[in-house]
Amino acid sequence: MRCMKMFAASAVVISLALFAPPMSAASSDLTMYFVDVEGGQATLFITPSGQSVLIDTGWAGATTKDRDANRIAATAKEAGVTQIDYLIITHYHADHVGGVPALAAKIPIKTFVDHGESVEKTEAAQKLYADYLKEVAKGTHMVVKPGDKLPIKGLDWEIVSAAGRVLDKPMSGAGKPNPICASVKPKETDPTENAQSTGSFISYGKFRMADLGDLTWNKEMDLMCPNAKIGQVDVYVVNHHGMAISNSPSLVHALHAKVAIMDNGENKGGIPEAWDVVHTSPGLMDLWQSHYIAAGGREHNVDSKLIANVKGGDDQGNYLKLVAHKDGHFEVTNPGSQLTKKY
Repeated sequence: MRCMKMFAASAVVISLALFAPPMSAASSDLTMYFVDVEGGQATLFITPSGQSVLIDTGWAGATTKDRDANRIAATAKEAGVTQIDYLIITHYHADHVGGVPALAAKIPIKTFVDHGESVEKTEAAQKLYADYLKEVAKGTHMVVKPGDKLPIKGLDWEIVSAAGRVLDKPMSGAGKPNPICASVKPKETDPTENAQSTGSFISYGKFRMADLGDLTWNKEMDLMCPNAKIGQVDVYVVNHHGMAISNSPSLVHALHAKVAIMDNGENKGGIPEAWDVVHTSPGLMDLWQSHYIAAGGREHNVDSKLIANVKGGDDQGNYLKLVAHKDGHFEVTNPGSQLTKKY
């Protein structure tokens, strides 16, 4: 009888193990998936403590129902993520916030992080914002400002831009004069949500990266001129999918990134003028692209092995993956070409 009880107890344990939801395992690395949302943004972070952070959610409908939410959810499942601990919405444009309702129906979202109310008042813009707020009401809501830090274990995650403002003073270790500013002129004021973008500076040990959403030219200059309020980085997520109304040399060249990752679409972003600014950035070792740039030709596309979704692909949906280590080195993998490069 005692053996039968032990067997029954063991069976229960095995049964629970089989049917328990998978957990995102803690590791010594910071892992990122740059999910292909066809010229929008959706970047999934798995922190060393096993927490999950998602920056933006891509489009709502796009070419197929819930396409981007499905891709994000599939990537999360592959990474062993059962919930999104923090969802950072950089700004309220359809290619960044549109996928929130569909994603929330597929995976729990615990904390929503944003810059506050939308500045765009058209009917379409207000509907997009209202749909987002319906999901926010189901979780915890954080409205952030420059200088705020997110309580993410093992990382130093600082907000450097939000709601049209940037840091008032330089981050620790930054603040040096930026000589590039002298040759860069401001552009027309951007009244859209792009200029409101919530930008993040993320540190893990010696590793540094910047993701500023769709922050536009003049706000980039506010952040970097006359003194650079943020320091150099290892990885720069190319602003605004590689649009020319962003990516001022005063920002891009001062960041001195080793690697740039451009979340462009085949027919969105990767504008030659901006592509050139990024590609010629001092110290840049590689630019990786989410898509081949249809209008770029040979002169404004990187080697195909560095492109997740190549020319004329049938909506492949390949992501780029980056794994960062505390000592500062990192590697980028393109599953589409099966290339991994170490930096």
